[in-house]
Amino acid sequence: MAAAGLAYLLLLVATGLSAATVAGVPMLAVGVLGARRLGAADRRLARALLRMRVAEPPPFRPRPGLAGWLGSALGDAVAWRAVAYRLAKVPAAILACATAVGLWGGGPILLACPAWWAGSWAQGLAMSAAGAALLLLAPWAVHLALAPERLLVRTLLGQSGAAARISELETTRAQAVAESAATLRGIERDLHDGTQAHLVALAMGLSMAKEELAEAGGDERLDRTRHLVGVAHRNAKQALAELRDLLTGIHPAALDQGLETALGTLAAGSALPVALRVDLADRPPAAVETIAYFCTAELLANAARHSGARRAAIELASHGDGLRLRVRDDGAGGAAMGRGTGLRGLADRVRVVDGTLEIDSPPGGPTVVTVNLPARA
Repeated sequence: MAAAGLAYLLLLVATGLSAATVAGVPMLAVGVLGARRLGAADRRLARALLRMRVAEPPPFRPRPGLAGWLGSALGDAVAWRAVAYRLAKVPAAILACATAVGLWGGGPILLACPAWWAGSWAQGLAMSAAGAALLLLAPWAVHLALAPERLLVRTLLGQSGAAARISELETTRAQAVAESAATLRGIERDLHDGTQAHLVALAMGLSMAKEELAEAGGDERLDRTRHLVGVAHRNAKQALAELRDLLTGIHPAALDQGLETALGTLAAGSALPVALRVDLADRPPAAVETIAYFCTAELLANAARHSGARRAAIELASHGDGLRLRVRDDGAGGAAMGRGTGLRGLADRVRVVDGTLEIDSPPGGPTVVTVNLPARA
């Protein structure tokens, strides 16, 4: 495999020398990505034969377009590290092969020396003992000779230190976001099933008390009681309304039915006529759904309050390994990140999951806000 890898490396070098031609650059890009695939095969061999735990490097994620793909391929650090591995593997493989052949091949030959040795019996027995010693030492010697190979696999084919740290931080962040979403849903459930139910019961009880007091005559103390009960009833209803708004802010109940249903609820409740189009391959994680929902709600509210728009549209679709939300209105335009805190807040919310927010709002409109979110939190 080291010889085959060296031949591939020489072919890659020859391709690189022809990179000045139109076809040379794509061929070099394909060759570099081929080295990445060979590196994946070497990782599998290292796991199977050397019992090594080799972390997978980040997958290849090309930028859009042909130029973006070529740039991503030629700048792929994982692929170039695999190229460096192919070059460094040759001396490491020669060392390991020579050790294995010398010990496992020479040991049995020396061990059988009395059968073919033409010299004295003493010399034959001494050489036979040396052969037995070589066979006894062979496992440890071969293991030691494979140390350079292990080092190369670990440093050039596994995750780099920075990539491992980034992966760890992404995993930790995803867990924190998921736990936060689960905690908020638990709070929403507790408030809905507990506090809201008690407030509903209180409001109903006060309403019944008002009806009873209305039939109780005209005593001054009864009038005072009616007033107090009426005030308490209004306060209970106001607290119930505020609690419903708080629950919607924590976790909209419509999201339990999926993001498409939730966005349909927003579109139906908007002050503007809203066209909705949803095309999702799979249901996103709860945290991503929540971010998409609140982004849509804020953008529709902005369109209704500030843009003078007559209609709006929501488009949500799977895009690459994530999803793309696009909210469009035919208003006066001029929306920008620096104006007000609403769009900055949305950008901060989206950035929590490595998403992006793009604004296209020329004077005179239309305004198009695009939110790109990952398919995982």
